[in-house]
Amino acid sequence: MRIVIAGSGEVGTHLAKLLSYEEQDIIVIDDNAERLDMLDSSYNLMTVKGSPTSFFAQKDARAGHADLFIAVTPHESTNLVACSIAKSLGAKMTVARVSHYGFMDPANKDAMKRMGVDRLIYPEYLAAKEIITSLKHSWVRNWFELHEGQIILVGVRIRENAPLAGMQLKEFASTTGNFHVSAIRRNHETIIPRGDDRMLAGDVLYITATRDHVDDLITLCGKVKRRIKKVLIMGGSKIAIRMTDMAGDRFHCTIIDNSREVCAALPEKCPDADIIHGDARDPEVLLEAGIDECDAFIALSPSSESNILTTLSAKEHGVKKSIAEVEDIQFIQQAEELGIGTVINKKLLATSSIFQLLLDADASTSKCLALTDAEVAELEVRPGAKITRAAVKDLHLDRNMTLAALIRDNKGMLVTGGTRFEPGDKVLVFCLTGALHKVERLFT
Repeated sequence: MRIVIAGSGEVGTHLAKLLSYEEQDIIVIDDNAERLDMLDSSYNLMTVKGSPTSFFAQKDARAGHADLFIAVTPHESTNLVACSIAKSLGAKMTVARVSHYGFMDPANKDAMKRMGVDRLIYPEYLAAKEIITSLKHSWVRNWFELHEGQIILVGVRIRENAPLAGMQLKEFASTTGNFHVSAIRRNHETIIPRGDDRMLAGDVLYITATRDHVDDLITLCGKVKRRIKKVLIMGGSKIAIRMTDMAGDRFHCTIIDNSREVCAALPEKCPDADIIHGDARDPEVLLEAGIDECDAFIALSPSSESNILTTLSAKEHGVKKSIAEVEDIQFIQQAEELGIGTVINKKLLATSSIFQLLLDADASTSKCLALTDAEVAELEVRPGAKITRAAVKDLHLDRNMTLAALIRDNKGMLVTGGTRFEPGDKVLVFCLTGALHKVERLFT
């Protein structure tokens, strides 16, 4: 697949890096020669120096022959114009990153199509959705539903008192067939486990289950299910605005921001939230805002370091659910190790959303988990695919992948060693970064 990426900023660079692992035909357009040189020397791709809104640069990149044209510069207008030019040159599908929610209004979809923009990515909206999901399921770090909840994938850290702590996977599987441990995150590394591997206290487990049994994991992982009511938010950002709008009356939200100008504008944008002018990094401000009575603390300031440190301060006050926006990818692992409940990163969320378009032209499959070194995809089994030739235990699958669950006849079920796949099955696959292209060959 030929993919042209307009913009070599943080989102464009991260996307190009991941796609180069998947052996796609990648071309990056940007007018920043230094960033392009870094990409050229580090990854398996090509670069074109020039403005993404230049006909000459797009023709040099052969944007008109692109299966997918993705505009992810920091500038919304540049992305929209770049997509419009690419579409006029013949690009099959165009995707633009936007920074205002108005573009997402379904009423504007036809207008976007006429402009030559097929899909929109609004990272702040994706982040707000992630936060709402995390608050609804406060005992997990990640919660993903497939096919209207037929299959659920959770990421959860197991505690010292957890019945699972110290248990081998094969022992766990022999006591219950209701769960599939798809991956283990341990010491900055994601492991695709086998039966002899043990689950240790402090591990983050990615477990697949059906809806009927997912709540059984709460006790098994040493967790307690809590209902979130009062939420304190640091930073009146676009994410905070979207999140409070989506939350409605589900939570009582208070927003703290150190800008008087921002605080003056927030009551109109967040009519149901309380607004406090102050610096949430100051422990006295947190106390005055009622941190001791809050069920959750969300740090959404522009500074990853401030978000991490303030979240740790909130945890010292007894807050049970903590969420921090960490945009510097190199800090994500440290934030997780420090015990922050859920880490939000717009780049990873945007990349996951774009991967949906890569796996299947009609977007019927979905990349559904945003991790720094692993990928989760739902792939459909095609007639005659290699994956149908034997039971799972006899397929000799790569150790960098695992098949967790499947949907057949609109019913979700877990994959076992005796499972045999049929054409039309939709299979949940978990693999390490760079292995997805190998996995896809098994299904086609």
